[in-house]
Amino acid sequence: MGDLDDIPRRPTKSTAADIQLGMSTKRPRNAAQTRADILSAARRRFAAEGFERTTLRAIASDVGVDAALVIRYFGSKQDLFATATEFKIDLPDLTGADPDEIADMLLPRYFAVWEDDQSFLALLRAAMTSRVAADTLNETLAKHVAPTLRGATPDNHLQRIALTDAFVIGLAATRSVLANPPVASLSREELSRWAAPVFRQLLVGPAPS
Repeated sequence: MGDLDDIPRRPTKSTAADIQLGMSTKRPRNAAQTRADILSAARRRFAAEGFERTTLRAIASDVGVDAALVIRYFGSKQDLFATATEFKIDLPDLTGADPDEIADMLLPRYFAVWEDDQSFLALLRAAMTSRVAADTLNETLAKHVAPTLRGATPDNHLQRIALTDAFVIGLAATRSVLANPPVASLSREELSRWAAPVFRQLLVGPAPS
């Protein structure tokens, strides 16, 4: 099916997400601003409704443009999702790093992405309910995070990297998606003190016998 096939042809009742996420009336804007507005609206929709439930028509409506324009700028919904949820995490070279310092080197950088990068948060929330989003997150970690972590792992590289990713993503989801009070209420410094020993063990500690 084409990307316009799932776009409703009749007006539908506004949902709570429409009211919360919708933008005001149409207004003149340049192409760069329109593109930026589409990406912002897409991040909000994907974060609130997941990949499957989000439609191009809803995103277009939030911005005040036609769905065809969204396709013109970004292609398919999956292409738009990939662009809207692309995030960067700046990790240092860990080759030769002191194992005792690695957690302190990395965790603040993870926290900055979890809590400040709307692209990552949209991807994380969507990954909870969408195989497409989960695959995108896995691919991003494999491309941008795994090579750096491998420089620090002493053995069992794949297992250590995967377990470290699982720990970090689990913390991010608990803190930023589930907003579990005992975890969400911790400052970054407090969370780092709790998380550092586990992170360090998974990445560079002795492997289980």
